[in-house]
Amino acid sequence: MGVEPENTLRSFVRAEQSGMDAIELDLHLSKDGSLVVMHDTEVDRTTDGKGAIADKTLGELRELDAGQGQRVPVFDEVLDAVRSPLQAEIKDAAAARALAEVMRRRDLVGRVEVSSFHDEAIAEISSLVPGVRTALIASRWGADVVDRAKAVGAATVALNIRRLTLETVERAHAEGLKVLGWVVNTQDHLRLVRALDLDGATTDYPEIRRTGRFTA
Repeated sequence: MGVEPENTLRSFVRAEQSGMDAIELDLHLSKDGSLVVMHDTEVDRTTDGKGAIADKTLGELRELDAGQGQRVPVFDEVLDAVRSPLQAEIKDAAAARALAEVMRRRDLVGRVEVSSFHDEAIAEISSLVPGVRTALIASRWGADVVDRAKAVGAATVALNIRRLTLETVERAHAEGLKVLGWVVNTQDHLRLVRALDLDGATTDYPEIRRTGRFTA
């Protein structure tokens, strides 16, 4: 998020207070199997530490400063800190299995939509959590992106706004899929969202909420 340390509890609370329709976050597994919230596979960019998340225990991750004194949160903490709908991005099938356990334990099917760049991760969470809503994410994609989404049961495609075309949007809508654009941080991108008749968009700046419907 552009106005608070990203993927921290403070950023999620700020997004909720700003009136976002949903909050997007990223999930990885620690070395000891905890579902932690961070965008990158390594801690270098967003904390004062170095190395891969997968090589660190939850205790080691908790010792890191994720910006302005914030800790690296676990998924359960985010669920308790905010009440907004969440879009949880998973990086692989292992994270899908861990997320499925939390979703079943806390009855989250109605609150959490699961997204991923990886078709197999979407297929895995769909098999483990009946009725879960899913979104296939793509930065670069071919003409088969709609078919890929349908093959794994995704109801939404979340696509890079800089490469999104009306042809892709119309094809997705014709197949009953929603289309989200990311990342919409400028007025030019916001105008494109409206021109393409997208179903929503993701932004790093909650203040843009007054001009559209977004996740943060």
